[in-house]
Amino acid sequence: MSDVVMPQMGESIVEGTLTKWLKKVGDKVERDEPLFEISTDKVDTEIPSPVAGTLTEILVQEGAVVAINTVVARVGDGAAPQAPAPVVEAAPAPEAPVAPVAPPPPPAPAEVVAEPAPAPAAVVVEEDDASSPVSPLVRRMARENNVDLKLVRGTGAGNRITKQDVENFLSAKQAPAPAAAPVAAPPAVAAPAPAAAASGPLPRVEPAKVRVEPMSMMRQKIAEHMVHSKQTSAHVTTVHRVDMTKIAKVRAKVKEEFQQRYGYGLTFLPFIARAVAEALRTYPIFNSSIEGTNVLYHSEVNIGIAVALENGLIVPVIHQADEKNVVGLQRSIVDLAARARAKQLKPNEVQGGTFSITNFGSFGSLFATPVINQPQVAILGVGAVEKMPVVIDDAIAIRSMAHLALTFDHRLIDGALADQFCQKVKAALENWSDQIL
Repeated sequence: MSDVVMPQMGESIVEGTLTKWLKKVGDKVERDEPLFEISTDKVDTEIPSPVAGTLTEILVQEGAVVAINTVVARVGDGAAPQAPAPVVEAAPAPEAPVAPVAPPPPPAPAEVVAEPAPAPAAVVVEEDDASSPVSPLVRRMARENNVDLKLVRGTGAGNRITKQDVENFLSAKQAPAPAAAPVAAPPAVAAPAPAAAASGPLPRVEPAKVRVEPMSMMRQKIAEHMVHSKQTSAHVTTVHRVDMTKIAKVRAKVKEEFQQRYGYGLTFLPFIARAVAEALRTYPIFNSSIEGTNVLYHSEVNIGIAVALENGLIVPVIHQADEKNVVGLQRSIVDLAARARAKQLKPNEVQGGTFSITNFGSFGSLFATPVINQPQVAILGVGAVEKMPVVIDDAIAIRSMAHLALTFDHRLIDGALADQFCQKVKAALENWSDQIL
């Protein structure tokens, strides 16, 4: 028998929502076959079975918020669970006849009063109760909202208090008490209504002008992550215009051969990722994060690439991006994007990022002001590459231009340094000389 646990899908993730079971009890499952789906503020993905066998037990139902490393199911060695055989009571063996004995007179019947079953006591979880651990997120919510966790009913596994329990407690606490019903006055004798009023048209009922639809779990997590980032970092954005003409000519020259050789197209994004990796080595402060009053400089350059999904956004990570050439970066981008949309990303592929790139230009946007992906300190937004007239040496020329928007955390990075970083990226792109094939 093997335990299936809720995996950790990012450094700051302490819990996730189990959104859907892909198998039911009694189903056979292969190793690495998708078993259930989860949703966190970093990823919405399928979780594979760690072993092959039969799903013998489901311990967490769909929609439950579960702490990491919590056992959610068990997979057996392959034998399907058998239903217990019905218990059949054997008929008593016949006894030898005996002489009847007069029974003693029965006592007077006493009145039997059925005692009501005691109501289930509210489950109270103390903050330091080791048998019912409270996640750091729940502790922080309780501390920020002055909530005594002893008053919160836990609905998680083992009566554990979840984030949803705290939110429900706060909602109930803020709800206004119902007003006392007014004492009705004696009915007055109404004057008879005119006959014309009785036959008049009934008032028209206007249809509702809003449609209420709850957010998806992924949308809720994205909302929380974006608000957290805005509350954490001092966001500033600087925009630089870049001449992508040399890159455009390289793409046009090798486009068909590249497609035939590798089976996928060549976009502008791997060139930009390569230039960013070089700039991160030159300016390592952009490849850092803040912890209290300390700056953590990361030795690896792990670039997250934002991928648009049908109902949200996810940022898978290219690890050791500075060690890859344009072909390797394009392969990683295509692979991660495809598996993100198929909900097949692995936990390590959405964590460990040190810098992020978002390509809103693929949807026609010229530039935007992206939000920093915590706990990073900067993110680069890439606008659409378009041909436009520009002035070069007092002459008008048609060039392929794009805007790069760098949002940085002003707690750590100043504007002058941010502009130097952008100029490093700009120079690498405008003076491109590397051979692709």
